[in-house]
Amino acid sequence: MFKRLFDIDPWKVKTTSLDRENRRLQESLTSIGNGYMGMRGNFEEQYTGDAHQGTYIAGIWYPDKTRVGWWKNGYPEYFGKVINATNFIGIDIAVNGKTIDLNQVDFDDFYLELDMKTGVLTRVFTYHDSETSVKFEFERYVSVFQQELALIKVKASVLKGSAEIIFGSTLDGQVKNEDSNYDELFWEEKSRSTEYNHAYLTMETIKNDFGTPRFSVTTMMRHRISSHVAPTYTEDEKFVGESYVTELDTNQSVTLEKRVAVITTRDIPEEEHYNEAKALLDKHEEKDWQELRERHDAIWADRWEKADVMIEGDDEAQQGIRFNLFQLFATYYGEDARLNIGPKGFTGEKYGGATYWDTEAYIVPMYLSVADKQVTEQLLEYRYQQLPGAFHNAQQQGLAGALYPMVTFNGIECHNEWEITFEEVHRNAAIVHAIFNYTTYTGDESYLLDKGIEVMVAISRFWADRVHYSKRRQQYMIHGVTGPNEYENNVNNNWYTNQMATWVLRYTLETIAKLSDERLSALSLTEKELAYWQDIIDNMYYPEDEELGIFVQHDTFLDKDLTPVAELDKKHLPLNQNWSWDRVLRSPYIKQADVLQGLYFLNHEYTAEEKQRNFDFYEPLTVHESSLSPCVHSILAAELGMEEKAVELYARTARLDLDNYNNDTEDGLHITSMSGSWLSIVHGFAGMRTLQEKLSFHPFLPSAWERYAFKINYRERLLEVEVDETGMTLRLAEGEPLEVFVNDHAYTLSNEQSVHEALVKRGEA
Repeated sequence: MFKRLFDIDPWKVKTTSLDRENRRLQESLTSIGNGYMGMRGNFEEQYTGDAHQGTYIAGIWYPDKTRVGWWKNGYPEYFGKVINATNFIGIDIAVNGKTIDLNQVDFDDFYLELDMKTGVLTRVFTYHDSETSVKFEFERYVSVFQQELALIKVKASVLKGSAEIIFGSTLDGQVKNEDSNYDELFWEEKSRSTEYNHAYLTMETIKNDFGTPRFSVTTMMRHRISSHVAPTYTEDEKFVGESYVTELDTNQSVTLEKRVAVITTRDIPEEEHYNEAKALLDKHEEKDWQELRERHDAIWADRWEKADVMIEGDDEAQQGIRFNLFQLFATYYGEDARLNIGPKGFTGEKYGGATYWDTEAYIVPMYLSVADKQVTEQLLEYRYQQLPGAFHNAQQQGLAGALYPMVTFNGIECHNEWEITFEEVHRNAAIVHAIFNYTTYTGDESYLLDKGIEVMVAISRFWADRVHYSKRRQQYMIHGVTGPNEYENNVNNNWYTNQMATWVLRYTLETIAKLSDERLSALSLTEKELAYWQDIIDNMYYPEDEELGIFVQHDTFLDKDLTPVAELDKKHLPLNQNWSWDRVLRSPYIKQADVLQGLYFLNHEYTAEEKQRNFDFYEPLTVHESSLSPCVHSILAAELGMEEKAVELYARTARLDLDNYNNDTEDGLHITSMSGSWLSIVHGFAGMRTLQEKLSFHPFLPSAWERYAFKINYRERLLEVEVDETGMTLRLAEGEPLEVFVNDHAYTLSNEQSVHEALVKRGEA
C-alpha cells in the first residue's frame, strides 16, 4: 500500500519527515513554477542521496535524433525533449568545515512545506554534532509578477556552540537529462563571469541537424547577506560560484538572500543578455524581500479568488483539488501564446514534448471557467500559429490538409512511437472541439469565423483524404488507427475516431454557411469539395452492436476475451508494468476513455440510455492506467446518477499524484490531467453543461461532503455556485442578467440576485 508522504492540509503540502527512499517523489510533489520557469523540489545545498535534480524553462527544448532499428517513411526525424537547464538554486553549506548533506549528517526538526496559496516552498531543519547545533530555514519561489526572477533565502541560527558557516552560492550548467541517450549533454558554455555584486553564466544548446533554433540561457545571481562580509568567487567550466564566510556564536544568525535573473533567446538576443539580466536585478534592488513577496502573493490571491473550489467535509478532496489547480497555474496562465501546457510542466522531462491533445480535451474546458477568456484565446492562437507545421505533418504521410502533432514544440510532430504519432490521428478532432467549446461557452464567434475556420477547413481536408470508401459496405471507413485507448494499436474503424472525424466535417460545414463569399473564396472552397464532405457525413460507418445496444470500440473489439478488470488477479496491475506489450494489445483492457470520450465530448448528442449502456459495458474493462481516464468516467457516472462511482473516480483524479496512484509520480507530476479534478466537480457533481449555448446544472452532493462551492466566468459574468444538503444556490456576482437552468428549471439571475434549487436525483427531475 502506498505510504503517504505529506500531511492532509487544505492549503499546504507539508511533512516533518525526510523520506530518503521516496525523495524523488517528494521532489515532484513540491515542484514550483511561474509559467516561465520552474523546478522540482530539490534541496539548495548538496544532497548525495537518490534525487532527480531538474530545472526547466518554458519553450526551451532540443531535437534529439530519432533512433530506430528500421526507418519508416514519414517517421519523425527527431524526438523533441524538454531539457534540464542550469541549476541556479544551489547554495552549498558548511558548518565548521563539515558539508551539510542531509544524506550524511545528523539533523532533526525537519519540516518541508509547499504553500499552495502563494507557490512558496519552505524548509527547516536543525543540524547538530557533539558541540554545535544550527537551525537552517529556507524559502524559495519563482516570481509571478516578474517571471524572469527567482528568489531563494536561507537563514542560519546557532542554537548551541559557535560556528563558522560558509554559504557557497552557485550557477551550475553541468546538467543532463534523466532520459538522455548515452548520457548526452545538451548544453555548452558560451560565457561566464564573476564580478562585484553579480555573477553570470550563459549556456547554449548544442548544435542539431534539423535547422531548429538553438537556445541560449543566461542566469545571473546577486546576493544580500545580513553580515557584512565580502564574497570570494570561483569559476570553472559551466560553473560560477560566490562564497560567504561568517563566524557566529550562540543565539546569533545570518541570512543570505539570492536573487536570480533568467534570460533566454526566446525573448532577448544573446548579446543583450548581460545588460538585460543586470537591469532586471537593478530594477528590484531597492525592494526588500517582504515587498517582493507581497507583490507575488497578491497575484496568486487574485487567481485563487477566481478559481478556488471549496470543499467541506472531506479534507483529502480539498487538498487534492487545490494542489491540482496550483500546479496548473504554476505551469501556464496564458501569458505567452508561444507556450502550452506540457505533460510534466516544470516537474520532470518524461514524455518529451511541450504539447499534447490533452490541452484541448481536458485543459481548455477548465480555463474557460476559472480565468479570463484571453487565457484560452492564447491556447487557440498557439495552434493557429502552428498550422504550417500541421500541413507539413500531413504531407509527410502523403495526405492533404493539416495533421496536428501528437507531441510538439513548434508544430512539427516529434514523438518517437509510430503507433502514437501517426495512428492516433483522433487528436486532430480535439483541436476543432476546443474551438467549438470556446465558441459555445463564450458566445463569441470572432475567432471561429476568422482564424478558427482556417484550422477547421485544413483539418477537414485531412479527414476527407484519410477516409476510404468501402465498396462492399458502400460506406466510408478509417482504417489503421489508434484510438484514445492506447492499449490497442492499428485498429480499423475506431468508433470515436470515425465519429469525431464526421463531427468535424459537420461543424465545419455549419460554420462555412456563416461565411461571406469573400471569405469562402479566400479558403478556396468548392461546391464539389463541400459535397464530398457531406457525402462522408451521410455515409460514415460506425461499428455498433444492436443486441448489446452499444457503440463498438472498433471492428473486432467484441471478439476479444471480455473478462472484466475485477476478475483479474491484482498482481497483474498495473498492466503496463507487469505484462508484455503484446499481451496488453491482445487484451480487452482499456487504458482510458475511448467510446466514453466521445460521449463526453459530444455529450449533448446522445441519450441517457445510450450513455448508460456504453458506460456499463466499457467502464468494467477500463484499468485507468492513463491519468486522463478517471475524470471522464467520473463525469459520466455523475450524469447517470451513479454517485458512488463518480466520487470514487474523482478521488483518483484529484489525488492521482498526491497518493501516487499510478506508481510513477517520482518522474514528475501529471500536469495535463490535473484539470480532471475540477471537471469532475463542476461538470460531474454540479452537472454544468454549456455545449448547447445555454448554462445548465444538475447537481448532487457527495455523501461524505457537507458542502462545495466554486466560481465560474461565463460570458462576461461571474457566478458563485454553492451546493449543500439543501440544494444548489447560484448568485450573479458580476455582469448583466443571465438565464440559467437548474434541474431543467429556468431562472433569470440579475443584480447579485441568488436562486436556490433543491437537489434532485438523476432521472427524477
